[in-house]
Amino acid sequence: MKLKLVHIIALLTALSVFFMYRGTLDTMDYFFQDRFMQKEGSIDTRIAIIAIDDESVNEYGSWPWNRNVHAMLVDTLAEGKPAVIAFDVTFPAPSADDTSSDEALIAAVRNAGNVVMPVYGTFASSAERGAIEAIQMSEPYPELKAAAATVGHINTIPDRDRVVRNSLYSFMDQGKQIESFSWVVYKMYKERMGETANADMLPLDDFGRFHIPYTGRPFQYEAIPYSAVLSGDVPADYFEDRIVLIGPYATGFKDDYPTPLQVKSPMYGVEIHANIIQALLEGNFKHELDWKWNAFILLIAAALAYFLFRKWNMLFSFVSVAVLIAAFVIGGGYLYRQGVIVSIGYVVPLLIVSCIVVVGFHYVEELFERRRVTDIFGRYVAPEVVNQILKNGEEGLKLGGTRRELTVLFVDIRGFTPLSEKAEPEEIVEILNEYLDLAANCIFKFDGTLDKFIGDAAMAIFNAPLLLEDHPMRAVEAAWAMKEGSAALERKLIERFGFGVKFGLGIHTGPAVFGNIGSKSRMDYTAIGDTVNTAARLESNAKPGQIILSDVVYQAVKNRVKVNPLGEIKVKGKEQGIIIYELEGLQ
Repeated sequence: MKLKLVHIIALLTALSVFFMYRGTLDTMDYFFQDRFMQKEGSIDTRIAIIAIDDESVNEYGSWPWNRNVHAMLVDTLAEGKPAVIAFDVTFPAPSADDTSSDEALIAAVRNAGNVVMPVYGTFASSAERGAIEAIQMSEPYPELKAAAATVGHINTIPDRDRVVRNSLYSFMDQGKQIESFSWVVYKMYKERMGETANADMLPLDDFGRFHIPYTGRPFQYEAIPYSAVLSGDVPADYFEDRIVLIGPYATGFKDDYPTPLQVKSPMYGVEIHANIIQALLEGNFKHELDWKWNAFILLIAAALAYFLFRKWNMLFSFVSVAVLIAAFVIGGGYLYRQGVIVSIGYVVPLLIVSCIVVVGFHYVEELFERRRVTDIFGRYVAPEVVNQILKNGEEGLKLGGTRRELTVLFVDIRGFTPLSEKAEPEEIVEILNEYLDLAANCIFKFDGTLDKFIGDAAMAIFNAPLLLEDHPMRAVEAAWAMKEGSAALERKLIERFGFGVKFGLGIHTGPAVFGNIGSKSRMDYTAIGDTVNTAARLESNAKPGQIILSDVVYQAVKNRVKVNPLGEIKVKGKEQGIIIYELEGLQ
């Protein structure tokens, strides 16, 4: 079966769907999500960050600080009546040498009544789809955990390229559901505002994660130094009814991650929580299309690519594909803003690879077509004519039988039989090749088509396969060139064998059918019809060295040739006689 363009596009589409199912090109998908879907927006001022930054470290010494410092912060914030106080800092064990500071922190947390503490789970190296089970937990020491209003996990699960794009809603620990830090902060805030939060609204994937639509880049959320709050530079009532997140804001804590809006500038974990909480507050949820729907979009893209490459030239197709890619990217961005995530990262490579492969396909197809045409016509016409056929394509080449006016030339070597009796077979072949080579070169020189060699004779046609202006004159010029060129060959034979040979030629113009004619297993490019038979009869009537023109040929060239009228002759197969002329020269 011949490989066609539709087969190539179908194969590429099938591979793309397979890769999509396996997640092979997810990195490419992430790229388009990050660059063309995630967009920076306005920061929600209901969220404030108290930063454990370099300024505060310089004020209170190296980390970890005495827990009295954290107790003072909680007490100070509580005076301002914030909606939620959430620590993105773990306290896994009591202080080793200062139990009073632990008691102070416990008391402050209990008295505030709205403090969220973090927990952290350790999972198996490969998690299956569905509920994730923790194999180990890191929690606040028991008294502090009991004093807190609630706890939430701070596990961050980056994608393969280490960028954080999803938030794990929850995991299981010994049969108990552990919700995420951001979700419990949001839920507590809603409760403080007299509302409720339902986790059923979260568009979770098979692993219980939901997409994070980032609003802020690194450092965009309001980050107030820890020391500025304790010193009173920022009053407590500044945080009234707000969500207060407390977390590391310096590189030494190693709590920063690449995010979609700015991959090269990592974002601190507390800022990631701020982005997640803002998305929850705004109800900004993104539903990822099922892979089957994404596969359907791939099929649409493949159909469009096939249509473009089949119907239009390559340059227009490339421009159209570029426009198509832009449309998919812009459309993907629009759908993202409407809450739907489309896998553009599979559509765009399909279109680009289709472009590249189709270019290669057309190149190879053209090579095969060039070889096919050359195989058919390379033996019959000059290389320039083959190039013209390839250039004109189907307009200049119609195979299988076409009726057209042709000029047919037959040439035969006179005196060849006596020569073969005196010369050796190898010499005969050499002489024959010289004469036939001369005949072929003259035919090609004047844009004729060498139909075939018939022993020591040859047949040529003019005006096929390509249209040829003034084809009777071209045939006459080719015949005269053969006669002039054969003179040198004749002298050489006379010197070697004592006598020479001459050409006898006949030329006739008329309608004929030409094309690939024969059986399915073997065909020859030739012409058939009465015109061909008449030209053959004229050649058989020509004497050695004589070029005979039919009256039709003469009437077409009479003002440019010198002839000797020979009158009318009867030829086999025709009832009426034919008026003929002997060509004596060109004017």
